[in-house]
Amino acid sequence: MLKKYITPLVLVLLFSCGEEKTDKNLHISGYIKGLKKGTLYIQHIKEGALVALDTIKIDGDSHFTSDLTIKTPEMFYLFLDRGVSNSIDNNLPFFVEPGHLNIESSLEFFTADAKISGSKNQELYDEYKTVVSRYVDRNLELVKQRFDALKAKEETSVIKIEEEQKRIVMQKYLYTTNFAVNHGAYDVAPYVALAEIPDINLKYLDTIEKSLTPKVAHALYGTKLHELIAERKKTEKK
Repeated sequence: MLKKYITPLVLVLLFSCGEEKTDKNLHISGYIKGLKKGTLYIQHIKEGALVALDTIKIDGDSHFTSDLTIKTPEMFYLFLDRGVSNSIDNNLPFFVEPGHLNIESSLEFFTADAKISGSKNQELYDEYKTVVSRYVDRNLELVKQRFDALKAKEETSVIKIEEEQKRIVMQKYLYTTNFAVNHGAYDVAPYVALAEIPDINLKYLDTIEKSLTPKVAHALYGTKLHELIAERKKTEKK
């Protein structure tokens, strides 16, 4: 009778001891179509420099995985060392958060073909980039127009184009501010403020900071935004 109760207990203990315990809270899986040989580096920015968190050798199989521990949602970078090419299309930013994230792309168009799923912050960041790209494209058109006008010595046209460029920049800044304020529950909000509009009028940065939830405000980018605001207030008082 005693044996009947001991056996299941022993099995449970053996099973528990055999389990692999891990504190990894981020699982990344991916597939790079056409990549047969090369090296992938998963990186993040630390003290102003890109630092590798994982190195993945690709040799025949285009699939890859990585398990990491993160303290807070953060922008990571997937760097592709092709080994035989000096292509500038080799560094893919992606927003990580605890859970399972999947990256699919191609060797030919590494950043353009990228599809990233499993991260709400990434989903929102993609939405943000889609809108901002319109302002960027329009500004590039204006740069060409301004060059042509300068070449033709059309001063009136140059002035009008420069005014339009300023208007485009202001539209981008205001959109970024509204985006951040409307998504204060996500770490992408302080990130875009830091990455895209760090020099905007302080009242807008203050508005963004006040819109952040406590969790986001005390995470990586919320803390950095607070530090930026404090530093600017101190500097601009002088």
